[in-house]
Amino acid sequence: MAERAQIAPQPAQTRFLSSPADIAIYGGAAGGGKTWALLIEPLRHIKNGNFGAVIFRRTYPQITLEGGMWDESGKVYPLLGGKPNQNDLAWTFPAGMRISFAHMQYEHTKFNYQGAQIPLIGFDQLEHFTESQFFYMLSRNRSMCGVRPYVRGTCNPDPDSWLVEFLAWWIGEDGYPIPERAGALRWFVRQGDKMMWADTAGELLEKYPETLPKSLTFIPASVYDNKILLDADPGYLANLMALPYVENAQLLGGNWKIRPAAGKVFNRSWFSTVDAVPSGGVECRFWDFAATEKKTKGPDPDFTAWVAIRKVGGNWYVTDSQQVQQVDTDGLFTNTAQQDRARCKASGTHYMVRWEEEPGSAGKKETRRLARLLAGFDVGGVRPEGDKLTRSRALASQSQAGNVKLLAGAWNEEWLRHMHNIPDGAHDDIHDAGAGSFNALEGDRTMGSVSYRRGKRHAH
Repeated sequence: MAERAQIAPQPAQTRFLSSPADIAIYGGAAGGGKTWALLIEPLRHIKNGNFGAVIFRRTYPQITLEGGMWDESGKVYPLLGGKPNQNDLAWTFPAGMRISFAHMQYEHTKFNYQGAQIPLIGFDQLEHFTESQFFYMLSRNRSMCGVRPYVRGTCNPDPDSWLVEFLAWWIGEDGYPIPERAGALRWFVRQGDKMMWADTAGELLEKYPETLPKSLTFIPASVYDNKILLDADPGYLANLMALPYVENAQLLGGNWKIRPAAGKVFNRSWFSTVDAVPSGGVECRFWDFAATEKKTKGPDPDFTAWVAIRKVGGNWYVTDSQQVQQVDTDGLFTNTAQQDRARCKASGTHYMVRWEEEPGSAGKKETRRLARLLAGFDVGGVRPEGDKLTRSRALASQSQAGNVKLLAGAWNEEWLRHMHNIPDGAHDDIHDAGAGSFNALEGDRTMGSVSYRRGKRHAH
C-alpha cells in the first residue's frame, strides 16, 4: 500500500490559516514559511469545483525564479491531483478548482482584472505592491461559489511601505510586533482616502451604516517559527544573523520602523587599526570618479574617491582611502597605480584596479580610455547594479563582525567619520569606492565588470 503524504502547517502558519479575518497578513520577518502557507490556503476548497484563487507577485520573474512560488507549488499540488499549465501559470484540480499565479508589475496592470470575480486573492510580499493596487483588487474579491470572499497576504518589513500605517495597531513604537495583538481582529471602513477603525463591526455600522466593514489581522512570524527550515538548513539562521545591523533587525527581528541611519549602516566602533598589513593575498584599488565637471561645481561638489583594500585569509585591510574635488585625475590615477603595484609586488600581493563605469556608450568609451592608461595592469570598469546601500551590504556585514581593519594612517579619521555618517552624510564617494573595492575582491558577478589585463579584454 502506497504511503500517504501528509501536508501539515507549523503553529504560526496554523494561526494564519485558521484566521476568520476578511484580510489576514502573515510574516514580518524572513524565513517564517510565508509563501508555503499562502500556497496551502486555497487547498481547503479543493472539492469546490467553482472555487478559484489568484496569487500575485509583483513581477513575473518573481513567480518563476529558482525556488520561487511556481517551484514550491510543484512540490505540493501534484500530491493532491493538481495538473499544471506552465503557459498560464495555473493549476487545475480534479473537482475543477483552479489556482492561478499572476503578476502586477505596473500600476495599470490592476485594470486587467476589471469584471473579474476572485473568491480568494493572495499577495506574496505585499510590501512590493502599491496601496492603490491592493484596494482596487478588493473590488475584484467577489464570490458566487458559496465561499465568503477573502484576502491573504505575506510581507517583510519595509519602513517606506504603506503597510506601516495599515498595520500600525499591531506594531509597537519600537517597530517590533506587539505579541499580545498577534492574530487579533480590527475592523475598518474606507471613507475616501481615510481609514476608519474600530474594535467591532457594529461600532462602524452605527457610524457608517451604508458601508460594510472589513476585518483585518496581522500574524507575525520569523525563522524561529519555522522549525522545518531550521532543521533542514541550519546555515540559513547564520546567514540572517550575519546581515548588517538594519537588515538584521528587519529580516531576523521583524522591525518595521528601523531605517539606515548614521551609525547603523556602518559604525566607527567596528573598525580597528593595525600598524602593518600581512603580505600576500589580493589588493584592489577602486575609483569612484566625479564623472563630469558639472558634478564638481556648486557649493558642495562631488568628490573623486579611491579606496584600496587587501584581502588576506579571512580579513580585509583598508590600506588607503582618499578623495579630491577635481575632474582631471589622469595623472593621479596612473601615479597611484604605479606606486600601488610596486608596493604590492614587494609584499607578494596581486594588485588590481577597478572603477565605476557610467551607463551607456560614453561609459564604455571611458573604460577603454582608462584601460589604455594602465596597459599591462589588471584593470576593469564596473557596471554596478542595485542601490548603493545594497552594494555595500557585504562590506557592512564583515565590518560589523570585526573582519575589516584599517592600516594606521592620517586618512583613518576621515574614513571613520564618512562611513559612520552613511547614509546621512553630505557625500557617499568614499563609501561607494570602499564597497566597490570589497565587491571586486569577492568576485561579485552582479557588478558586470570588464577587465583589461596585459592588453587583453576579459568579460566577467
